Amino acid sequence: MSDLHLMFRRYLKYILYFLALCVLGYGFTEFKDIFLGVILGTGFGLYNLWTMVRKQRQFSRAYDEGKRIRSLGTLSRMASAGIAILIAMKYPEQFNVYSVVFGLMTIYFVIMIDYFIVHLRS
Repeated sequence: MSDLHLMFRRYLKYILYFLALCVLGYGFTEFKDIFLGVILGTGFGLYNLWTMVRKQRQFSRAYDEGKRIRSLGTLSRMASAGIAILIAMKYPEQFNVYSVVFGLMTIYFVIMIDYFIVHLRS
């Protein structure tokens, strides 16, 4: 297994734990719009991570074969983040827009924390 695949599996595990905590927060607190926004944003952030890993694999495969790749999918990741924000703006009584933005950024916090943990272990 490549290092990227192992890192993705670690990130996925951390994000799923975080999502489980958010679902518990949604179920047991009165801040339902905040937790639902974080869940929506984190779901789209996880999708963005998955597409980024998939495109990087395609890029590596194309590089090894000497081919070219069109794009790494930056525009599609921006569009999916925009869709998450549009959903939150369309239904403001269910989703808090600021928590959706926080949820979109959660994966980057997880990546930074994982980097520091791995760096401290080695």
